[in-house]
Amino acid sequence: MTAWLLDQFREAGPAPALVADDRTCSYEWLLDRIERARRSFDEERLAPGTVVALLADASPESCALLIALIERQTVIVPISPAAPDPERLMDIAQVETVIGLGSAAVSRPRPGTSRASHALVERLRSDQTAGLVLFTSGSTGDPKAALHDFSRLLEKFRTRRLPLRTLAFLLIDHIGGINTWFHVLSNGGAVVSVSQRDPDSICATIARHRVELLPTTPTFLNLMLLSQALLRHDISSLRQITYGTEPMPQTTLDRLHALLPNVRLSQTYGLSELGILRAKSKSSGSLWVQLGGEGMETRVADGTLWIRARSAMLGYLNAPSPFDADGWFNTEDEVEVDGDYMRLKGRRSEIINVGGQKVYPAEVESVLLRMENVKDVLVHGERNPLTGQVVTARFQLESPEPLDVLRRRVREHCRAVLLPFQIPARVEIVEKPQHSARFKKIRLPENAG
Repeated sequence: MTAWLLDQFREAGPAPALVADDRTCSYEWLLDRIERARRSFDEERLAPGTVVALLADASPESCALLIALIERQTVIVPISPAAPDPERLMDIAQVETVIGLGSAAVSRPRPGTSRASHALVERLRSDQTAGLVLFTSGSTGDPKAALHDFSRLLEKFRTRRLPLRTLAFLLIDHIGGINTWFHVLSNGGAVVSVSQRDPDSICATIARHRVELLPTTPTFLNLMLLSQALLRHDISSLRQITYGTEPMPQTTLDRLHALLPNVRLSQTYGLSELGILRAKSKSSGSLWVQLGGEGMETRVADGTLWIRARSAMLGYLNAPSPFDADGWFNTEDEVEVDGDYMRLKGRRSEIINVGGQKVYPAEVESVLLRMENVKDVLVHGERNPLTGQVVTARFQLESPEPLDVLRRRVREHCRAVLLPFQIPARVEIVEKPQHSARFKKIRLPENAG
């Protein structure tokens, strides 16, 4: 299953594979660590098909462990230090064994657990292949556990592409993080890990290690712009920035493109249930994108994007299958189509319904981000007895400002560019950041209409 990947590692030999802080590890080092983990698993009699929790952030050691666990044909449940309630996640995934970096690759049985018996896990055991469990980020209730056949996810990486020195911004329990590692390593590039994810630390890492590709989120890119960290560090090595996981405000994209005209800005698209699609942005300053690629099909029905993918998950461990009879998955993302391109407008559950009129939060946020003294803004819907919902905007300000003054400025600013039903009816000022540990905006539960 990983023989072709290990052959590519041997071909790369002494070339840098993984960089963490001031430590550079070659592909030879990576092969040696995979072999050490293999011997450790032999000694512990770690059986193929075991459901294993890998408690780790992105690092050279965790990368070696992950590949060794794939080779062992285990079912891997990566859990990052930022994950909320890891014990609950392990319960959902029926984890049998736990591995943490502090244990030097020594696995330990999880107390009180019996052998995982889910039918989809048994299917992987019967097929003698490795599995991967990724959790969706639901706002309420338990997250859904998506179980993948790891061999399907790895298949696309057999096609060689340009090797780039890439920063591992997205966590390893995220489909984007997994995609970053295997895309880079299968092409002989170098993955640069980080322990701190703030604008200055990220820009300093780009400068120190001459990073060429930064995959991140629109929320983090907005933070980078506001902090002016991009101006305090030498990021001249940067060739490309990719962004995904949430809608990108046009205002943020325009500012970034103006500041970094020689850096290619590309939108990505992926889901825990499907993997990462091939995406091609119309231009660096455009939100229009082509989605698809080998093994991926897309269609739009009633303005919503549906996808059928060869790399799709086998199913959820704790929820019914979301696929229709023909294998299509409803992403719940509303899109606008123009020929071969589409523009992602927002998740259907986040759209605000004001008296039957649709309001897309990202579009309103893009307008509000042009205002002076605005550090960040989050738009969501709140229930209203007359209109069903009203638009609410929660502002983080750069400097203190009376709420009544801000409300007046919002109304005056929006009248020229928004329709009356799109203008925020409620304006609030907040102090705390409005994003998760994954640097994705947290939409409030009230926006369910």
